[in-house]
Amino acid sequence: MKNQKSNRRSFLSQTCQLSPLFLVPGLMAEQLTITPMQTPGPFYPDKLPLDTDNDLVLINDSLTPSVGTIAYLGGRVTDAKGNPLRHATVELWQVDGNGVYLHSRGGSREKQDSHFQGYGRFLTDSKGRYFFRTIKPNAYPGRTPHVHMSVSSKGMKKFTTQCYVKGEPGNKRDFILNRVKDKAARNSLIIPFDPVPGSKLGELAANFDIVLGRTPEN
Repeated sequence: MKNQKSNRRSFLSQTCQLSPLFLVPGLMAEQLTITPMQTPGPFYPDKLPLDTDNDLVLINDSLTPSVGTIAYLGGRVTDAKGNPLRHATVELWQVDGNGVYLHSRGGSREKQDSHFQGYGRFLTDSKGRYFFRTIKPNAYPGRTPHVHMSVSSKGMKKFTTQCYVKGEPGNKRDFILNRVKDKAARNSLIIPFDPVPGSKLGELAANFDIVLGRTPEN
């Protein structure tokens, strides 16, 4: 457990040191693809957990981690010109290692991993960055592995989308992913989950930038 917490701090510290090119507002804006809006689905938690922080792997002070491959998911929330959306609330929810949502109708309650938080939220920093520690998403009947995410801020309507795992065979058949007909827009939702260098736990890291077409005045 001590190693898990140490690895987490190390990863977040490294992730904060983003490339200067990536942090310059407006730079390479012509290459930014607007993130497609996607359905929140029917399984947004119908009862939020007491612990709603950005670490979904450990609940409160529990010493028992959730089942699944630990994944660090982070990125930036910006407008189409690359300007960061500061102090916005980013929400994340997904199934646990057994394919069960934190929802009364989101799968078998008997199979639910009681050690997985299932939902978390994070306030973006001054550069629009967010970070979560979760697990690599799993498939369940009818859907390829995916993570639900939303962004909300004062003066804007909540934006919801989903991100997907690069290389998953089910991506080609997923009916929600393939509703996005524009290839570049669809590909912007599919991200690699790569091994964290030096991790002895087989942890993964993924970057998902959310580019909004319109944002409130900051």
